[in-house]
Amino acid sequence: MPSQVHVRKDALAEAEIAENGGGGLAQGAVRLEIESFSVTANNITYAVVGDGFGYWNFFPVRGDVSGDKGIVPMWGHARVVESDCPDITVGERVYGYLPMATHLDVVPGKISASGFVDMAEHRQPMSPIYNQYSRLAADPEHDPAREGERMIFGPLFKTGFLIEYFMRGEAWFGAGQAVLTSASSKTALGLAAVARHRSPGIKRIGLTSAGNIDFVTSTGFYDEVKAYEDVASLTTVPSVTVDFAGNAGLLAQLHRHFADELKYSCLVGATHIEERGAGLGGAEGLPGPPPTLFFAPDHAVALFKELGPEGAGRQIAESWHYFLEAVGGTVAIERHQGLEAARKTYLEMLAGKVDPAKGIVIEP
Repeated sequence: MPSQVHVRKDALAEAEIAENGGGGLAQGAVRLEIESFSVTANNITYAVVGDGFGYWNFFPVRGDVSGDKGIVPMWGHARVVESDCPDITVGERVYGYLPMATHLDVVPGKISASGFVDMAEHRQPMSPIYNQYSRLAADPEHDPAREGERMIFGPLFKTGFLIEYFMRGEAWFGAGQAVLTSASSKTALGLAAVARHRSPGIKRIGLTSAGNIDFVTSTGFYDEVKAYEDVASLTTVPSVTVDFAGNAGLLAQLHRHFADELKYSCLVGATHIEERGAGLGGAEGLPGPPPTLFFAPDHAVALFKELGPEGAGRQIAESWHYFLEAVGGTVAIERHQGLEAARKTYLEMLAGKVDPAKGIVIEP
């Protein structure tokens, strides 16, 4: 029986498995059987900001009249098991945005050899970036030997790529160093790697918990790695901060430490859920520039508009291969079977209990 993991929107630690009920296939629709997806801090951010950014709207819980339950989006692979679309055949595989579930129905449109867009009515108000599915048989990014890495790092890496592209376009706001919080997170690693590749003149400083210092240092992506307790020791020079942690107290400390030397304060995620404060760690009345939220889909649209699909794709691919080569064996991929494993991993990720040296793939 098709199943899903339902999460209470106002109590994210309450998650349960529920049967979906299946049902008939709508006209023109395709039923996907989900083969695998990764669970990362990115998924926690989707849940934390779900109402404000519409992430709960991608995969609504059928029959939930109260609207208090949601399904956390994931990135992963699926196989077509039923099709009422003449251009999509049973058996072909796709990669894209999936629910924490065993199945998903989509309505393919704008179909090409390399992909399609889900035209389901409820998904149209959201960013088109999330509605695109790659058909693996003709997908230039697909590498059968790297499917795990693509799920774990791909979306997070692209966010890091877009942050670097944005910062470089602004000449890093005149700063000489970038301070990244939650430096062990996959998105921070992606940004640090791309910055090393494309902005080597910017000093990269990673802030992390004391227990993660050795891991973060071992990646080689940072020029300097410090514990959160050592913020006061950071050199006070023109800097930008990129906050992946969403820890309001840490963000305030950084603003006060750098004061007028802080040239830009970028908010990206919320890995420290219990300390995120208002929004994603936004702060009022602090010295320096106001913290500004980075919404990756908007920047992705701008990137493709500026460089065109081929130019953007080429730059992303170059940095992606550079990142994969550099990340090497620093992250070990673990695979777990069943939706219960997905539920448990989600809760562990929510509580910050997952070792950053592990990349977790679920095969529901």
